[in-house]
Amino acid sequence: MIGDISRRQFLRTASAGIAGTTLGAMGFGGAEQALAQTVRPFKLAKTTETRNTCPYCSVACGVLMYGVGDGSAGNEPAIMHIEGDPDHPVNRGTLCPKGAALLDFVHSDTRLKYPMHRKPGSDKFERVSWDVALDRIARLLKDDRDKNFVAQSKDGVTVNRWATTGFLAASATTNETATLTWKVVRSTGMVVFDNQARV
Repeated sequence: MIGDISRRQFLRTASAGIAGTTLGAMGFGGAEQALAQTVRPFKLAKTTETRNTCPYCSVACGVLMYGVGDGSAGNEPAIMHIEGDPDHPVNRGTLCPKGAALLDFVHSDTRLKYPMHRKPGSDKFERVSWDVALDRIARLLKDDRDKNFVAQSKDGVTVNRWATTGFLAASATTNETATLTWKVVRSTGMVVFDNQARV
């Protein structure tokens, strides 16, 4: 019987089998869809859904974070599941391996959760409030700009530059936020300006 199959028929049948297997492996099979529909409602029952942006790179994929707990006594809030946002125009629900592992990032013991300050001469960091941290940053920036701002070059050309402090912008942001960040940084005269997306 095998001898009756032509080479063309064999290739056509093999190609169809490979295509079917590939589509099934990619999640287009009916079994995977049925399984996902039965598991999802139970897994995410009684959770709070929050939309956010993946913090890793300049692609800025949308993610859905599912949390449990409302902060009441003995009911600490915690994120228990993170997945790609299927309604997000950038990634349409997909995530790269780093984005897919965001839950480990959120629950990491080494993750910084609040501002820390190490005083001059100290060997340890101390927790400070956001008001203290932001006021200190603003004060140091202002002092450095006042000390090192160059209004004119040696030739008398107006340059209005501040080259002793740089700014590294976040990449996981909207174009509008990036434009405003660029305008604010450039308006101070800062010339050392880069974006994490390029690093």
